[in-house]
Amino acid sequence: MTAGLRAWLRRHRLAADALLAVAVVLVDAVFVLLTPVDFRPGPLPAALGWSVLCAAPVALRRAAPWPAVAAAVATLAVPVVFGHAPTTQSLTFMALTYTMAAHHRARPAVLATVVLWVPVAAVNVLAPIADTVFEVGPAYLVLNNLLVAVVAYAVGRAVHARRASTEALRERARVAEQNQRSLAEQAVADERRRIARELHDVVAHHVSVMGVLATGARRVLRRDPDAADEAIATIEDTGRATLRELRRLLDVLRTDAEPAADLAPQPGLAGIEPLVEQVREAGLPVTLRVEGEPGSLEEGVALTVYRIVQEALTNALKHAGEATAVVRLTFGAAYLAVEVTDTGRGPAPGAVRVGHGLVGMRERVGLYGGTLRTGARPGGGYRVYARIPVEQLGAVPV
Repeated sequence: MTAGLRAWLRRHRLAADALLAVAVVLVDAVFVLLTPVDFRPGPLPAALGWSVLCAAPVALRRAAPWPAVAAAVATLAVPVVFGHAPTTQSLTFMALTYTMAAHHRARPAVLATVVLWVPVAAVNVLAPIADTVFEVGPAYLVLNNLLVAVVAYAVGRAVHARRASTEALRERARVAEQNQRSLAEQAVADERRRIARELHDVVAHHVSVMGVLATGARRVLRRDPDAADEAIATIEDTGRATLRELRRLLDVLRTDAEPAADLAPQPGLAGIEPLVEQVREAGLPVTLRVEGEPGSLEEGVALTVYRIVQEALTNALKHAGEATAVVRLTFGAAYLAVEVTDTGRGPAPGAVRVGHGLVGMRERVGLYGGTLRTGARPGGGYRVYARIPVEQLGAVPV
């Protein structure tokens, strides 16, 4: 219950300060009620009215601090004109001095303290209240007010310094935690690289052994079949061990942020037609055109072509607006080409539509010795074009 009330007060500062002003008025009301009737400044309703007037700036101490300071100084006319200074006036000046010192820098805090208490000292010297309970001189009042001002200011600055120190410690703890996390991640990455290097050496050793055994088996195959059979069996066992080490190597290189491997086959050329149909259903009219006959493409090349078409059509859906698109696949004797064009509004001047997906596709195409070109079309719209030489693919073109 208490924690919830504190949280509510932090969120609603104006309401919290208004409650504080009410509390200040209640304190003054208690003093007035406990004061003998002969020493009261006047009728009880009038005394409470002046008390409310002098406590009003407290409600604005954080929402509008400088107007609150000005209003508090204006209430000094009450004791000058009516010869009565409500207790709320002193409490208000103390609260405003503390607030300015606790929530503002040193220079505004000092300025506010001077603006508040110099007029108080002037009133005590030039127009002291005559009907006080204890007969004291102006010098005593000035010293007393000076002491109150210094204490309120000092307490406020102490709170300000503590709050700044706590915030600095909190920021330092956050930075330290972030650095610790970065160091831990770096240590994990370094350890993974070390393990990957070791596993790479193991795999390279197994492959070398397999190569040597294969050479020996081929040489003794005719004159000593048993020895060749033993060598081939060793190659088989070594191959299984190599596959196990490769799986471990991939597990080490895979980061925790990466999703688990999908065992489903990767899409290829056969998936382009369903992809085009899916984009049509999403609202973009797409035409698929195929020229030539595909040869025996590697899975990586077929996946690259699929990803290019997928990324280009996705960008067209996002950016082209009301448009149509054409996907053209060309299978030549020496190359494979894929082109995706649309008739949309094209990118804004100076803007680049290609995102991280096509940047990755550029790397894929470059891996197979091809090129990728993207950009606005002269007649409007956008064009994505990739060309891959089939001589470097291991494909058998038809």
